Amino acid sequence: MRSLALVTAVVTPSRWRLDFATIRVLAGRDLVRFFRQRSRVVGAFLQPVVFWFVLGSGFAGSFRAQGAGDLRYAQFFFPGVVTMVLLFSTIFATISVIEDRREGFLQCVLAGPGSRLAVVVGKSLGSTLIALVQAAVFMFLAPLAKIDLAAVNWPLLAAVMLLAALALTGVGFAMAWWINSSTGYHAVMSVVLIPAWVLSGAMFPISGAGRLVSTLMKVNPMRFAVEGVRRALYGNSGVAALGVPSGSAAREVIALTIFAAIALGIAAWRVQRRE
Repeated sequence: MRSLALVTAVVTPSRWRLDFATIRVLAGRDLVRFFRQRSRVVGAFLQPVVFWFVLGSGFAGSFRAQGAGDLRYAQFFFPGVVTMVLLFSTIFATISVIEDRREGFLQCVLAGPGSRLAVVVGKSLGSTLIALVQAAVFMFLAPLAKIDLAAVNWPLLAAVMLLAALALTGVGFAMAWWINSSTGYHAVMSVVLIPAWVLSGAMFPISGAGRLVSTLMKVNPMRFAVEGVRRALYGNSGVAALGVPSGSAAREVIALTIFAAIALGIAAWRVQRRE
Protein backbone atom coordinates (compact mmCIF):
# COMPACT_ATOMS: atom_id res chain seq x y z
CA MET A 1 0.00 0.00 0.00
CA ARG A 2 2.84 2.39 0.81
CA SER A 3 4.50 1.73 -2.55
CA LEU A 4 1.18 2.29 -4.33
CA ALA A 5 0.69 5.59 -2.51
CA LEU A 6 4.23 6.63 -3.38
CA VAL A 7 3.73 5.83 -7.06
CA THR A 8 0.42 7.74 -7.06
CA ALA A 9 2.07 10.76 -5.47
CA VAL A 10 4.84 10.72 -8.05
CA VAL A 11 2.55 10.26 -11.07
CA THR A 12 -0.15 12.75 -10.00
CA PRO A 13 0.93 16.32 -10.82
CA SER A 14 0.89 18.84 -8.02
CA ARG A 15 -1.83 21.48 -7.84
CA TRP A 16 0.67 24.21 -8.67
CA ARG A 17 1.81 22.36 -11.76
CA LEU A 18 -1.75 21.91 -12.96
CA ASP A 19 -2.52 25.58 -12.40
CA PHE A 20 0.66 26.61 -14.21
CA ALA A 21 -0.24 24.41 -17.17
CA THR A 22 -3.72 25.96 -17.29
CA ILE A 23 -2.26 29.47 -17.21
CA ARG A 24 0.29 28.66 -19.92
CA VAL A 25 -2.29 27.10 -22.24
CA LEU A 26 -4.82 29.92 -21.89
CA ALA A 27 -2.28 32.73 -22.27
CA GLY A 28 -0.56 31.04 -25.22
CA ARG A 29 -3.89 30.32 -26.91
CA ASP A 30 -4.94 33.99 -26.77
CA LEU A 31 -1.60 35.13 -28.19
CA VAL A 32 -1.77 32.63 -31.05
CA ARG A 33 -5.37 33.59 -31.85
CA PHE A 34 -4.43 37.28 -31.96
CA PHE A 35 -1.52 36.89 -34.38
CA ARG A 36 -3.47 34.50 -36.62
CA GLN A 37 -6.20 37.11 -37.18
CA ARG A 38 -4.46 39.41 -39.65
CA SER A 39 -7.27 41.95 -39.84
CA ARG A 40 -7.23 42.26 -36.06
CA VAL A 41 -3.45 42.72 -36.01
CA VAL A 42 -3.53 45.40 -38.71
CA GLY A 43 -6.42 47.22 -37.06
CA ALA A 44 -4.80 47.07 -33.66
CA PHE A 45 -1.59 48.66 -34.94
CA LEU A 46 -3.11 51.24 -37.32
CA GLN A 47 -5.95 52.52 -35.11
CA PRO A 48 -3.77 54.36 -32.54
CA VAL A 49 -1.52 55.73 -35.29
CA VAL A 50 -4.47 57.24 -37.17
CA PHE A 51 -6.03 58.45 -33.93
CA TRP A 52 -2.82 60.17 -32.83
CA PHE A 53 -2.11 61.83 -36.18
CA VAL A 54 -5.70 63.02 -36.75
CA LEU A 55 -6.30 64.47 -33.29
CA GLY A 56 -2.72 65.63 -32.96
CA SER A 57 -3.10 67.64 -36.15
CA GLY A 58 -6.66 68.77 -35.45
CA PHE A 59 -5.94 70.26 -32.02
CA ALA A 60 -2.45 71.52 -32.86
CA GLY A 61 -3.57 75.12 -33.40
CA SER A 62 -5.86 75.39 -30.39
CA PHE A 63 -3.90 73.59 -27.67
CA ARG A 64 -2.24 75.66 -24.97
CA ALA A 65 -1.01 74.26 -21.65
CA GLN A 66 -0.09 76.75 -18.95
CA GLY A 67 3.67 76.88 -18.59
CA ALA A 68 4.21 74.44 -21.45
CA GLY A 69 5.75 76.95 -23.86
CA ASP A 70 5.66 75.78 -27.49
CA LEU A 71 4.60 72.24 -26.62
CA ARG A 72 2.64 70.69 -29.46
CA TYR A 73 -0.57 68.79 -28.84
CA ALA A 74 0.87 65.68 -30.49
CA GLN A 75 3.55 65.62 -27.77
CA PHE A 76 1.03 66.06 -24.97
CA PHE A 77 -1.35 63.48 -26.47
CA PHE A 78 1.24 60.75 -27.12
CA PRO A 79 1.18 59.24 -23.58
CA GLY A 80 -2.61 59.27 -23.72
CA VAL A 81 -2.56 57.26 -26.94
CA VAL A 82 -0.20 54.74 -25.33
CA THR A 83 -2.78 54.29 -22.59
CA MET A 84 -5.54 54.10 -25.19
CA VAL A 85 -3.66 51.23 -26.89
CA LEU A 86 -3.69 49.34 -23.59
CA LEU A 87 -7.37 50.13 -23.08
CA PHE A 88 -8.66 49.02 -26.48
CA SER A 89 -6.35 46.02 -26.56
CA THR A 90 -7.73 44.71 -23.28
CA ILE A 91 -11.33 45.41 -24.32
CA PHE A 92 -10.99 43.40 -27.54
CA ALA A 93 -8.91 40.69 -25.87
CA THR A 94 -11.27 40.08 -22.94
CA ILE A 95 -14.29 39.80 -25.22
CA SER A 96 -12.92 36.34 -25.98
CA VAL A 97 -14.18 35.37 -22.52
CA ILE A 98 -17.75 35.70 -23.79
CA GLU A 99 -16.94 33.80 -26.98
CA ASP A 100 -15.16 31.01 -25.11
CA ARG A 101 -18.06 30.61 -22.68
CA ARG A 102 -20.59 30.57 -25.50
CA GLU A 103 -18.63 27.91 -27.40
CA GLY A 104 -18.19 25.79 -24.26
CA PHE A 105 -14.40 26.06 -24.17
CA LEU A 106 -14.20 27.71 -20.76
CA GLN A 107 -16.69 25.23 -19.33
CA CYS A 108 -14.30 22.45 -20.36
CA VAL A 109 -11.37 24.30 -18.78
CA LEU A 110 -13.31 24.85 -15.55
CA ALA A 111 -14.12 21.13 -15.44
CA GLY A 112 -10.42 20.34 -15.74
CA PRO A 113 -7.91 19.91 -12.93
CA GLY A 114 -6.80 23.56 -12.91
CA SER A 115 -8.32 25.97 -10.41
CA ARG A 116 -10.72 28.74 -11.33
CA LEU A 117 -8.14 31.28 -10.20
CA ALA A 118 -5.74 29.83 -12.78
CA VAL A 119 -8.36 30.50 -15.47
CA VAL A 120 -8.51 34.17 -14.44
CA VAL A 121 -4.71 34.48 -14.36
CA GLY A 122 -4.28 32.70 -17.70
CA LYS A 123 -6.85 34.76 -19.59
CA SER A 124 -5.67 37.98 -17.93
CA LEU A 125 -2.03 37.25 -18.71
CA GLY A 126 -2.83 36.56 -22.37
CA SER A 127 -4.80 39.80 -22.72
CA THR A 128 -2.08 41.74 -20.91
CA LEU A 129 0.67 40.39 -23.17
CA ILE A 130 -1.33 41.31 -26.28
CA ALA A 131 -1.79 44.85 -24.96
CA LEU A 132 1.90 45.21 -24.11
CA VAL A 133 2.98 44.01 -27.56
CA GLN A 134 0.75 46.59 -29.24
CA ALA A 135 1.92 49.38 -26.92
CA ALA A 136 5.57 48.42 -27.50
CA VAL A 137 5.11 48.63 -31.28
CA PHE A 138 3.44 52.04 -30.99
CA MET A 139 6.42 53.27 -28.96
CA PHE A 140 8.51 53.15 -32.17
CA LEU A 141 6.71 56.40 -33.08
CA ALA A 142 7.98 58.15 -29.95
CA PRO A 143 10.72 60.09 -31.81
CA LEU A 144 7.97 61.76 -33.87
CA ALA A 145 6.70 63.23 -30.59
CA LYS A 146 10.21 64.56 -29.91
CA ILE A 147 10.82 61.92 -27.24
CA ASP A 148 14.45 60.98 -26.70
CA LEU A 149 14.39 57.19 -26.39
CA ALA A 150 17.72 57.24 -24.57
CA ALA A 151 16.23 59.46 -21.87
CA VAL A 152 13.08 57.37 -21.34
CA ASN A 153 12.71 55.76 -17.92
CA TRP A 154 12.14 52.28 -19.32
CA PRO A 155 11.69 50.43 -15.97
CA LEU A 156 9.02 52.92 -14.90
CA LEU A 157 7.34 52.76 -18.32
CA ALA A 158 7.29 48.95 -18.26
CA ALA A 159 5.91 48.85 -14.72
CA VAL A 160 3.17 51.39 -15.45
CA MET A 161 2.08 49.72 -18.69
CA LEU A 162 2.09 46.25 -17.10
CA LEU A 163 0.05 47.33 -14.08
CA ALA A 164 -2.36 49.38 -16.21
CA ALA A 165 -2.88 46.47 -18.61
CA LEU A 166 -3.50 44.06 -15.74
CA ALA A 167 -5.99 46.46 -14.14
CA LEU A 168 -7.89 47.06 -17.37
CA THR A 169 -7.86 43.33 -18.12
CA GLY A 170 -9.33 42.64 -14.69
CA VAL A 171 -12.13 45.13 -15.31
CA GLY A 172 -12.80 43.70 -18.77
CA PHE A 173 -12.75 40.10 -17.53
CA ALA A 174 -15.18 40.84 -14.72
CA MET A 175 -17.52 42.59 -17.15
CA ALA A 176 -17.24 39.82 -19.75
CA TRP A 177 -17.99 37.15 -17.13
CA TRP A 178 -21.08 39.08 -16.03
CA ILE A 179 -22.41 39.93 -19.51
CA ASN A 180 -23.40 37.14 -21.91
CA SER A 181 -23.72 39.30 -25.03
CA SER A 182 -20.84 40.69 -27.08
CA THR A 183 -23.01 43.64 -28.08
CA GLY A 184 -23.92 44.34 -24.47
CA TYR A 185 -20.29 44.03 -23.47
CA HIS A 186 -19.20 46.66 -26.00
CA ALA A 187 -22.02 48.95 -24.91
CA VAL A 188 -21.11 48.73 -21.22
CA MET A 189 -17.39 49.09 -21.83
CA SER A 190 -17.91 52.12 -24.06
CA VAL A 191 -19.92 53.76 -21.27
CA VAL A 192 -17.48 52.86 -18.48
CA LEU A 193 -13.91 52.69 -19.78
CA ILE A 194 -13.84 55.12 -22.70
CA PRO A 195 -15.11 58.06 -20.58
CA ALA A 196 -12.61 56.98 -17.91
CA TRP A 197 -9.84 57.29 -20.49
CA VAL A 198 -11.06 60.71 -21.67
CA LEU A 199 -11.13 61.90 -18.04
CA SER A 200 -7.66 60.55 -17.29
CA GLY A 201 -5.75 63.57 -18.54
CA ALA A 202 -5.04 61.84 -21.84
CA MET A 203 -6.75 64.42 -24.05
CA PHE A 204 -6.52 67.59 -21.94
CA PRO A 205 -4.69 68.55 -18.73
CA ILE A 206 -6.42 68.42 -15.36
CA SER A 207 -5.35 71.98 -14.62
CA GLY A 208 -7.39 73.29 -17.55
CA ALA A 209 -10.65 71.51 -16.70
CA GLY A 210 -13.62 72.87 -14.79
CA ARG A 211 -14.17 72.14 -11.10
CA LEU A 212 -16.49 69.14 -11.55
CA VAL A 213 -14.49 67.58 -14.38
CA SER A 214 -11.24 68.24 -12.54
CA THR A 215 -12.57 66.43 -9.46
CA LEU A 216 -13.63 63.44 -11.54
CA MET A 217 -10.22 63.35 -13.18
CA LYS A 218 -8.38 63.41 -9.85
CA VAL A 219 -10.28 60.38 -8.49
CA ASN A 220 -10.05 58.46 -11.78
CA PRO A 221 -7.60 55.54 -11.36
CA MET A 222 -6.71 55.64 -15.07
CA ARG A 223 -5.22 59.05 -14.45
CA PHE A 224 -2.24 57.39 -12.76
CA ALA A 225 -1.59 55.29 -15.87
CA VAL A 226 -1.45 58.36 -18.12
CA GLU A 227 0.66 60.35 -15.66
CA GLY A 228 2.99 57.40 -15.14
CA VAL A 229 3.56 56.98 -18.88
CA ARG A 230 4.03 60.73 -19.24
CA ARG A 231 6.56 60.81 -16.39
CA ALA A 232 8.49 57.89 -17.88
CA LEU A 233 8.65 59.56 -21.32
CA TYR A 234 9.27 63.19 -20.39
CA GLY A 235 10.74 63.01 -16.88
CA ASN A 236 9.66 64.93 -13.78
CA SER A 237 10.49 68.35 -15.24
CA GLY A 238 8.67 67.53 -18.45
CA VAL A 239 5.56 66.43 -16.55
CA ALA A 240 5.48 69.70 -14.61
CA ALA A 241 5.54 71.60 -17.91
CA LEU A 242 2.59 69.59 -19.24
CA GLY A 243 0.09 70.97 -16.77
CA VAL A 244 0.08 67.80 -14.66
CA PRO A 245 -0.41 68.14 -10.87
CA SER A 246 2.56 67.39 -8.68
CA GLY A 247 3.10 63.71 -7.95
CA SER A 248 5.73 61.01 -8.04
CA ALA A 249 6.51 57.77 -9.81
CA ALA A 250 6.08 55.87 -6.54
CA ARG A 251 2.56 57.25 -6.07
CA GLU A 252 1.55 56.26 -9.58
CA VAL A 253 2.98 52.74 -9.30
CA ILE A 254 1.34 52.17 -5.91
CA ALA A 255 -2.02 53.50 -7.14
CA LEU A 256 -1.91 51.26 -10.23
CA THR A 257 -0.91 48.26 -8.11
CA ILE A 258 -3.96 48.78 -5.91
CA PHE A 259 -6.15 49.30 -8.99
CA ALA A 260 -4.87 46.08 -10.59
CA ALA A 261 -5.25 44.08 -7.36
CA ILE A 262 -8.85 45.24 -6.89
CA ALA A 263 -9.80 44.64 -10.55
CA LEU A 264 -8.26 41.16 -10.69
CA GLY A 265 -9.72 40.35 -7.27
CA ILE A 266 -13.22 41.19 -8.49
CA ALA A 267 -12.65 39.09 -11.63
CA ALA A 268 -11.48 36.14 -9.50
CA TRP A 269 -14.48 36.55 -7.19
CA ARG A 270 -16.84 36.51 -10.15
CA VAL A 271 -15.33 33.28 -11.48
CA GLN A 272 -15.26 31.62 -8.06
CA ARG A 273 -19.02 32.05 -7.79
CA ARG A 274 -20.63 28.86 -9.02
CA GLU A 275 -23.57 30.23 -10.95
